[in-house]
Amino acid sequence: MPMYLFQGKFSPEAFKALIDRPHDRTEAARKVIEAAGGKLHQYFYAFGEYDVVVLMEYPDNAACAAASMAVAAGGAMSAGKTTVLMTSAEAQKAMAKANAAAKAYAPPTRG
Repeated sequence: MPMYLFQGKFSPEAFKALIDRPHDRTEAARKVIEAAGGKLHQYFYAFGEYDVVVLMEYPDNAACAAASMAVAAGGAMSAGKTTVLMTSAEAQKAMAKANAAAKAYAPPTRG
């Protein structure tokens, strides 16, 4: 199954709730990921631009999007982004296809 990386920012309200009642959100993430057909690999808290980083696996983009929509609708995240990840073997297949595609591509020219 394809792997995905989610990076999210908690809303101020979510941080207030976590400060008032500190608790681990890993199981909440696992439940929504599994409900959409995915598998949680890692759930990390982070410093910097994003507050959480989640590594997960889904059968396809639609399943990943479904979980993302469910989380967004809940209001606990003020922002987030999801990155589709490839294994080295998948990247090599893409490189081989890019080699063939590059031969067919004609960049724009001036004049």
